[in-house]
Amino acid sequence: MKNLPIKSESFQYVEKSFREWLDVLGYAQSTVYELPNHIREFLHWMECQEHSQLKEVNVQLIREYYTQLKTRTNTRRGGGLSNSYLNKHLQALYKFSEYLRQSGRLTLPYLGIEWETDDTKEIFWLTQDEIKELYKVTYGYNENTALEPINARDRAMLTIFYGCGLRRNEGYHLDLSDIDFDRRILHVRKGKAYKERFVPFNKISSQYLQEYVYDARPKIVKDGKQNAFFISKRGVRMHTQSMAIRLKLLQQRSDDLILQQKDVRLHVLRHSIATHLLENGMPLEKISRFLGHTSLESTQVYTHLVATEADEETQPHHNIPKYQITQLHEDER
Repeated sequence: MKNLPIKSESFQYVEKSFREWLDVLGYAQSTVYELPNHIREFLHWMECQEHSQLKEVNVQLIREYYTQLKTRTNTRRGGGLSNSYLNKHLQALYKFSEYLRQSGRLTLPYLGIEWETDDTKEIFWLTQDEIKELYKVTYGYNENTALEPINARDRAMLTIFYGCGLRRNEGYHLDLSDIDFDRRILHVRKGKAYKERFVPFNKISSQYLQEYVYDARPKIVKDGKQNAFFISKRGVRMHTQSMAIRLKLLQQRSDDLILQQKDVRLHVLRHSIATHLLENGMPLEKISRFLGHTSLESTQVYTHLVATEADEETQPHHNIPKYQITQLHEDER
């Protein structure tokens, strides 16, 4: 919504001033970027209602705007806007009201709009033993040697989404040329918000990835020019839905009944590596860079999760599995 036109010079100025106010107060860069964009959407709506002066902003108009926002259709996914997205708009509106008051431009009564119920899924992660179990079931599951390339691909999948902490879409867009085995660096070219980053991986992860790239992948790929990292049985770029199905199959092959009952998804692997690194003492700043977060605010959720678990645990944590965590400190670049 950052490209929505605003004709009023008064609105243009207040949007810019609001952004600077957030920056001066020390808000995270993601907040400084996002909240003014939501306010631009509100100001654009006001102009569409033939209101072009800041003094015309009032609680009634803000409530009318928010009411129509709740009826809007999500153009990408269908249905209405999610509660978490609506809450981001509410945050922007409440913070904008505070800015207007503190800057002396306008004093509005309390908006009195209730926050939406959080509809996001609870974050959870797999234990270190459960991660070991997923790797374990990729070995010796089927005596058919023709299926071994698929098992090697499964291990590479676990390594990319757990060992390297990639997001679902980042793993999908990964190409062969993005892996530098000499430096043990993975280049994420299409991260969230199109941001690039470099992710280190350790020697054991390198072994799993090389087994797939040099031994297994050539038996799957049909076109030697295909640069996609993950290849389906049809020889084309593997879809994330297929990867999710493979992960479910690994989960069900396990003898661990608790693991079998969990809602294991690709993103759960990412949550798991973040939690395990934090438990292993890696600084939050390094974990944030590793995951490609735009600010520490996103990474800090794991500190709360780990602290909560520590309060509930009556037994000490197991050691971090060496096959994945070892050397990440040294390999951080």
